Amino acid sequence: MSASDRPLLRATRRRLLLALAALPACPATAANGDSAIVRIGLTPVFLDDQVSFLGKWRSWLEQKLGRSVVFVQRGNYREIVDLGYPYVRHRHEFRLVAVPLWRGQPLYQSYLIVPSDDQRTKTIADLRGKVFAYSDPDSNSGYLYPQYVLNQQGEKPSTFFSRTFFTWAHRKVVEAVGVGLADGGAVDGYVWDTLAEVRPDLTAATRIIDRSPLLGYPPFVARGDIPARELERFRQVLLGMAADPQGSELLGRLRLDGFTTGQPALFDGIAQMAAKIGRK
Repeated sequence: MSASDRPLLRATRRRLLLALAALPACPATAANGDSAIVRIGLTPVFLDDQVSFLGKWRSWLEQKLGRSVVFVQRGNYREIVDLGYPYVRHRHEFRLVAVPLWRGQPLYQSYLIVPSDDQRTKTIADLRGKVFAYSDPDSNSGYLYPQYVLNQQGEKPSTFFSRTFFTWAHRKVVEAVGVGLADGGAVDGYVWDTLAEVRPDLTAATRIIDRSPLLGYPPFVARGDIPARELERFRQVLLGMAADPQGSELLGRLRLDGFTTGQPALFDGIAQMAAKIGRK
């Protein structure tokens, strides 16, 4: 792996913008002043060792917004929920700001994977009584989708596998399945595909047995009390990122093409799956 690949690898160790939410938030006491701080919540799997990238992104955002920017990182999805619940489960509380574009679309998939030397497993049904790795209980691709598939097959997810565990990072699901700690796992397709480019040794040890339908990519959302003018200002900065030389370079390190406004209906598929298994 070349030195130029390392930042890209580190970028895959996260789920940019929560599953579901990076939260731009201005303190109420300074919402109308230039001294307001923009706070962006990040999930733990996001660049936990790439201080330089976050520093460059923060500087770029501060230049564009004319405001101080603070990235707030937490240990898992649930801790970010303390800053604001995921958009899909609490749409009425948040405003959609922008949705990342990956491979030209605001969409991604969940992949179900098994060890590459397991040539017998064809579907999740073949994993009955086996060990299964989830990424996080609040992850759509790393938990919700396999739960939904089993539910649709009339199975009870809590008893279908002999044992399940959480790795707390999508990359770690790939690693756990690849070394045989789990007989199967659920992983973010964006992470798996990016790892396939920068660390093919990791993904080569796994095999994809199922891909979910296309789902809305985890978006940037904002608290409902953010002034409309501030929200729109932040949205326009994200939407213009691909056209800016430095912004485009930062996007390249994240393997993203840019951002689009998106519509709430983009996430209806995720909401429907959550409703089916009782996660409303």
